[in-house]
Amino acid sequence: MRAAVSEALEAFLVEKRAVLAGMDAQLVPVIDEVAAVADGGKRLRPAFAYWGWRGVSTAHPEDDSAVLRAVAALEFVHGSALVHDDVMDAATTRRGRPATHIGFADRHTAAGLEGGPELFGTGAAILVGDLALVWSDELLRRSGISADALARARPVWDTMRTEVTAGQYLDLLRAAGGLPGPEGALKVARYKSAGYTVQRPLHLGAAIADAGPEVTDAYTAIALPLGEAFQLRDDVLGVFGDPAVTGKSADEDLREGKQTLLVALTADATDDAGRALLRAVLGDPAAGAPELDSVRDLMRSTGALQQVEDRISTQTTAARQAIAEAPVLDEARGALDALAVAATTRTT
Repeated sequence: MRAAVSEALEAFLVEKRAVLAGMDAQLVPVIDEVAAVADGGKRLRPAFAYWGWRGVSTAHPEDDSAVLRAVAALEFVHGSALVHDDVMDAATTRRGRPATHIGFADRHTAAGLEGGPELFGTGAAILVGDLALVWSDELLRRSGISADALARARPVWDTMRTEVTAGQYLDLLRAAGGLPGPEGALKVARYKSAGYTVQRPLHLGAAIADAGPEVTDAYTAIALPLGEAFQLRDDVLGVFGDPAVTGKSADEDLREGKQTLLVALTADATDDAGRALLRAVLGDPAAGAPELDSVRDLMRSTGALQQVEDRISTQTTAARQAIAEAPVLDEARGALDALAVAATTRTT
């Protein structure tokens, strides 16, 4: 499945490379960046959508390769979100390479262009993210699934893109002091990442398969706890992960001041001195290793890290129970269960 998704993306991008290069050779770095952003990754979103489709026995079958192209479009949505998120967070790396805005700023400097490299990099990254989102629509539309399946898929697709964009704004709002506390952190996680990682991909697969409401409801019961657990694992890896494995610094989330559930629980559980430490270090791009390690120690000593790990475990168990009870074919049940484990125990 992952290889087929990668092949679908590559075939689409080969076509688009010819289009952009035909407009002007200087657009080639743009297509190269979209390709780099879409490359690699765990392909979790297409996998959930694909097995959401395969889980249903339908009287209106779709061509397997067409469905794979349709679900591959989710990778462009994901790539768009990553590029824009890195701009908003002022992140420097992504998957072991410079974040898009950093790469284009470096390109500006190397070419000796006029104006500020940072502004150029930010503008280029916004456009790269926009282009990935535009191409996600095109790939879905041209995937080859039937007109009826496409018509059923569109409302899910539109809802997903609305939710992830709204979630990005809620994340900005929380970083500015809005949506405080653990509940605010969970709301951001729900709309910014969890929904478009698990729930809407499963719903997309169900829509393509023309599944009934009982399947969609079962997928929701799987997706809500699993999507949350996925995002919480991401939050833990952002602070305690191995950079050699994750492809990004374990200091970046702290220096960016990301207001995750881990941070909220730490602030609730610590004393005035601990909260002063959090205020001083979180969001400080110049914070050094001793200060960052002190925050990590605080997250451990307050029990906040263990609370998050416990919630990941509880939510994963709930999702796996929902998978076991879902009205889907056994082959898909096994695949979805394996995906649930992979999404919540990952190290990258």
